[in-house]
Amino acid sequence: MSGSITMRGVRKSFHGTEVLKGVDLDIEAHSVVCIIGPSGSGKSTLLRCMNHLERMDAGLMLVDGDLAGYTVHDDHLREASAQQTSLVRRRMGMVFQQFNLFAHLTALQNVTLGPVRVLGLPRAKAEAEGRALLASVGLSTHAAKYPSQLSGGQQQRVAIARALAMKPAIMLFDEPTSALDPELIGEVLAVMKKLTTAGMTMVIVTHEISFARDVADVVVFMEDGAIVEQGASEQVLSAPTSPRTAAFLRHVSHAPRLADGEAS
Repeated sequence: MSGSITMRGVRKSFHGTEVLKGVDLDIEAHSVVCIIGPSGSGKSTLLRCMNHLERMDAGLMLVDGDLAGYTVHDDHLREASAQQTSLVRRRMGMVFQQFNLFAHLTALQNVTLGPVRVLGLPRAKAEAEGRALLASVGLSTHAAKYPSQLSGGQQQRVAIARALAMKPAIMLFDEPTSALDPELIGEVLAVMKKLTTAGMTMVIVTHEISFARDVADVVVFMEDGAIVEQGASEQVLSAPTSPRTAAFLRHVSHAPRLADGEAS
């Protein structure tokens, strides 16, 4: 698994409102892609379509060249079975805005649950790997703590370790710092920045423009369910060709950071 994603003509509607309007996107294996744009532009929905948490209404997606979410039968597309979709989804790890940890499980138990139940890893091996992952995100002394005993930044780092425990080829981050107090953002971004050096494909929906400038190979600007501009990070963030991209970047560089999440 190398970790490339190809999307063509992706559309998605909710209650009669089209929130993705024929999106075409190519994500190269081992690249870091940051998706930026105003709230409600469809960024989170696009990310959720990538791992089939949302079903596309139209369009195609390929993961490492394999058709994802559909099968071909008599030259027609049919929705894939739950089992087939699960196999594609397993190639991706996802980190959400709101951590989504199991409150009744410790940090280590949250990290090891998937490898034991889904991958069939022996518990002792899963726990050894889980402890190593918690150490890699700076939480080696917090393995036995429950989510309620951890700060928001610590919980999000557990969520990152949990996603990595499934050994994905691709990591998806849906505005991972939006629910954090400003002083906790840096610790999560530092872990993510460390991951970018490991060669893993990463797709990050973010409002943290300075972070995107530091880590992204490619920046995608979305508005109103469509990609307005995409290209090399330095080009899009420093010399955008679209007036709308330029206006957005001027706005976010002067606006105070919002603590609530994106409603897209």
